[in-house]
Amino acid sequence: MPDPAAVNSMFGRIARRYDLANRLLSGGTDVWWRRCLVAAVRRSAPRDVLDLATGSGDVAFALSRGLEAPVSIVGMDFCQPMLDQAELKKSAAGPDRYANVTFRPGDGLALPLPDESVDAVTIAFGLRNLADRPRGLREMRRVLRPGGRLFVLEFSQPHAWFRPVYLFYLRTILPTLAGWTTGDRAAYVYLNETIESFPGRAALAEEIRAAGFAKVEARALTFCIVALHEARK
Repeated sequence: MPDPAAVNSMFGRIARRYDLANRLLSGGTDVWWRRCLVAAVRRSAPRDVLDLATGSGDVAFALSRGLEAPVSIVGMDFCQPMLDQAELKKSAAGPDRYANVTFRPGDGLALPLPDESVDAVTIAFGLRNLADRPRGLREMRRVLRPGGRLFVLEFSQPHAWFRPVYLFYLRTILPTLAGWTTGDRAAYVYLNETIESFPGRAALAEEIRAAGFAKVEARALTFCIVALHEARK
């Protein structure tokens, strides 16, 4: 499992160029992945959402734009430089654009929220970075109200026919492009390693069930390099 101090330091180093790197390395597909997440959350009609590992706030902002009714959205992350970037983006959008979005520090392994306090929890490309996934998933379940939903958007294991191409990209092209973009090639070597070792969608669904969730569903996206899991408390 990842070392929390190392993960915090790494994201702090790349925070200012994180969004640019995401767009470049995914070819812009990260925007579509977020739209899929928002569409799933919208179907559950939550009153409030915790966006965990919010990073620079892209998911929180997408939720604010995409959910139909006024919804309170809290973006939470344990890396302050990433939260600083999220606040800068919110400020640049104007005082009223994302009035329903707030950002605050918080550790996914010990969420600073009461039991049964939110309708939905989203976590996009952050579950992979938790030092203790089972504990993190139990924390997400703890803060959800009965009937609340968990949405996990995360890298997965690709279809077998696509795997050789994907691994070549992860191991050679991605770290090089990321090094040019962020000046921190090592951060994206870490990304490659965590993606390769992360469970496929069926195995992750079992981990979510083991944390006490029911009715876990998984949807493969983009040749299954990414999966969207939805679960109910």
